[in-house]
Amino acid sequence: MQVAIYSRGFDPEQKGAFISLISQLKQYGIKIYLFQSIATAFPEIVTDEIHIFTGYQDLPNEIKALISIGGDGTILDCVTIVREKDIPIMGINFGRLGFLASLSRDELSMAVDALFNDSFIVDKRSLVHVDGDVQLFDDIPFGLNDFAILKKDTSPMIKIHTFLNGEFLNTYWCDGLIVATPSGSTAYNLSCNGPVLYPNAQSFVITPIAPHQLNVRPIIVPCESIISFEVESRADQFICSLDARRAVVEKGIQLAVKKEAFEVGIIRLQENSFLTTMRNKLGWGLDKRN
Repeated sequence: MQVAIYSRGFDPEQKGAFISLISQLKQYGIKIYLFQSIATAFPEIVTDEIHIFTGYQDLPNEIKALISIGGDGTILDCVTIVREKDIPIMGINFGRLGFLASLSRDELSMAVDALFNDSFIVDKRSLVHVDGDVQLFDDIPFGLNDFAILKKDTSPMIKIHTFLNGEFLNTYWCDGLIVATPSGSTAYNLSCNGPVLYPNAQSFVITPIAPHQLNVRPIIVPCESIISFEVESRADQFICSLDARRAVVEKGIQLAVKKEAFEVGIIRLQENSFLTTMRNKLGWGLDKRN
């Protein structure tokens, strides 16, 4: 059995939990692939039993799971590493809120045991794919959370002409527009008053950012739709974001998004569920007046 571990980095107080994870994996006889930057930061743990990988190209297809140590942003990085290899991601939350990285560091032993005994569930998550007149985001034109069109900081609001399968939907006078997947509905979309979608919903949600029209509201559309955009701006450029990645785009470029051809698996333990996460993270069902 083989697993890989990825992280953006650790605070000093998190090192002990990471060392504990490595030790527990070794106790189960699990072959470990470690991301290059972690191996560089902790050379003392690198032995002949541990293999190093630098990204998608040298991550074996036989890996049972990619363990993401950090927050939800770390999981977004992991999506660009596993791509279409069908390697599920297990998120251990060393960050803050953690909708995707739903396992706490106190559950490390439980997580390793679940991996070894196959006592976990893989939730398939849809991705958003971006096309344009020019290639954006290099060879990774997909994201787990959302795609957004944003005005530059010094620009006035922009006009985004939006089409659904070629049919005109709306012109948004706004600071930007978000197209969120069900996974991303609890991220930027939620902070802009967009609705929460259940993870397996076959939909996208289109949510304007600071719209100038009071009657404009988010809209949920089928994920089989192709959503295209034409952007007008007094500035020469605007910004496109795809999860944590950004690109500056020249005015006049046409853009479209659709559902990616493959999905990514997110691991959860059988005791956890999306509704449990929502209650815990958002405080649903709690009366804080007492």
